[in-house]
Amino acid sequence: MTKKYAVGIDVGGTTAKFGIVDHNGKILEQDRVPSNEHEIVEDFIDDLYAKLYPMIQKVGGIANCVGIGMGAPNGNFYSGTIEYAPNLKWKGIIPIADLMEKKFGMVTKLTNDANAAAVGEMMYGCTKNIKDFITITLGTGVGSGIVIDGKIVLGHDGFAGELGHTIIRPNGRLHKATGMRGSLESYASATGVRETAIEMLTAHPEEESLLRNYSINELTSESVYDCAMKGDTIANSIFDFTGQILGESLANFIMFSSPEAIVLFGGLTKAGNLLLNPTRKRMEANLLPIFQNKVKLLFSELKEADAAILGASALVWKMKS
Repeated sequence: MTKKYAVGIDVGGTTAKFGIVDHNGKILEQDRVPSNEHEIVEDFIDDLYAKLYPMIQKVGGIANCVGIGMGAPNGNFYSGTIEYAPNLKWKGIIPIADLMEKKFGMVTKLTNDANAAAVGEMMYGCTKNIKDFITITLGTGVGSGIVIDGKIVLGHDGFAGELGHTIIRPNGRLHKATGMRGSLESYASATGVRETAIEMLTAHPEEESLLRNYSINELTSESVYDCAMKGDTIANSIFDFTGQILGESLANFIMFSSPEAIVLFGGLTKAGNLLLNPTRKRMEANLLPIFQNKVKLLFSELKEADAAILGASALVWKMKS
């Protein structure tokens, strides 16, 4: 029997989402379980099995599934281990792919969540016919996946592609989680937009802004977007500055791997042209002439609510040991 389905599992800091996906990217069944309620990973896998295994049976059982793909923070494709993930309860090196294979009796592929997103884009999204591209996820943090000649770049140890932690402003803004200064993530994430808003409001106390109607705790990237859409000067300046930082970074990435496209994904992309226009302008301005006007800057076509499951499921179709 031709195997028709793959299982996709996205392990986040609080929730693990999972589903059964066909080769065309249709999710037939999906559900979720908490990922922060178990001190040991085996208990988490038991809860996952209780909900997921009946779904596998519903589509014809293990014989009808090519395997399980998992995206997780600090997931290592080579070893199948989650290694020192800061936002998970299971500390140290967790051999989760091996544990999953023993529990489910199915091949299990693991990588980090950003790489899974890139593989999902390659199989189901706007880069189906593109062999060289970079995905940049602009959410609470900045994730990335680099694809060269149709293959995800993993590096010698499985951890290549951490573009969000590249330094774009030496001795710049402190990234509280890593202790590094001036990384892309500290500026071009939803968290970074909020930090920029606080800095600009503080630096220009005399300037009126709709953003001053929000307390510090209420201020988010969404509130900055809402104010920018109403024509607020400071809010628009925040997106211009964020686009400047992101565009300069993308120029560096382009001159490294010469991709055909860069795909932007995540909550911050809801800002649309407020972010895209300054990003494209600064990207092109910082490229050598041989790279200018060649790289497509795209928004992901994957539905955000489904993208994590789709990306994880694509691992078992696309990635071989």
